[in-house]
Amino acid sequence: MALAPSAVHTAALKAGSDLDTLPVEIDDATGLAVKVLTAVFLFGIALDVKVEDFGSLLRRPRLFALGIAAQLVLLPGLALALIVWTDPQVSVAVGLLLLTCCPAGNLSNLLTHRARGDLAFSRSMTSASNALAIVVTPLAFGFWSAWQADLDRAVDTIQLSSADLLLGTALLIVAPFVAGVLVAWRRPGLARRLSRYVEPAVLVLLLVLIVGAVAASWSILAAALPSVGPFVLTLNAVALAVGYLVARVTRLGEAAARAMTFEVAIRNTGLGLVIALTVFPALGGVAVTVAMYGLWDVVMGLLLASWWRRRAPATPSTPGPIPLHSKEIP
Repeated sequence: MALAPSAVHTAALKAGSDLDTLPVEIDDATGLAVKVLTAVFLFGIALDVKVEDFGSLLRRPRLFALGIAAQLVLLPGLALALIVWTDPQVSVAVGLLLLTCCPAGNLSNLLTHRARGDLAFSRSMTSASNALAIVVTPLAFGFWSAWQADLDRAVDTIQLSSADLLLGTALLIVAPFVAGVLVAWRRPGLARRLSRYVEPAVLVLLLVLIVGAVAASWSILAAALPSVGPFVLTLNAVALAVGYLVARVTRLGEAAARAMTFEVAIRNTGLGLVIALTVFPALGGVAVTVAMYGLWDVVMGLLLASWWRRRAPATPSTPGPIPLHSKEIP
């Protein structure tokens, strides 16, 4: 999986342009491998999900409502405002908006645990976010892109079909996720045994693919950094701030605020990359933007979680905590 520019494209990128015409080449075998590994990874994640995780959100409707509002209203709205204000290249704008419409990434659970946050809330919110992605991701992207003329034209140009995006999201996320939840529900013993190996093994394979893709496309990422980097850093800072401030303004405890921060800022960039490569192959800047955000997301998330780890939450996450199964994440 690699971005494959000509010498002309590389020179143009170094001059800060041509992202909108940068071609993305991905052979069928690599594309299939990425999709299969992503699906199996989500299956492994779902093996740790309990049906009561979703029930916990219904018992804590305020947390659920705040999380959904922060992820689906505030973050995309602010991303759109950033796009209108700074006027990036179209492919960069599409990438930024696509990121905000993707569900939360599972890395948020690991970071929340490391930061001494509300792990129960993080796990249940991530589960709900990914379960809703089949409907939310395409509808949210269609809704928000219609508010900006260049984005709307870009979507019309590629003739993006909501039905196609729905089907792709369903096959990539919902099917393996539901399968994992069903196995965890009906065969908990088997789910425990599988979860020890499936998720770590697939994560290693995904990292190998990602590292290989980055190495193969390093010159492009480096050349595009001046054009894309500032937008990625700004969006990530906005996402972190939105998650934390929403929680504190609404008087949630510190542990819940830390969980909310990562639930809003950590996006499912794996899904974003698959969508970028399959739906926007002619707009290579979309994949570049999503890839850069994913890399920076990990770096910034680990730094913040490590800083918080040395500072125990001063207040309980929510009044009247509700018992909830939550497996410790190493």
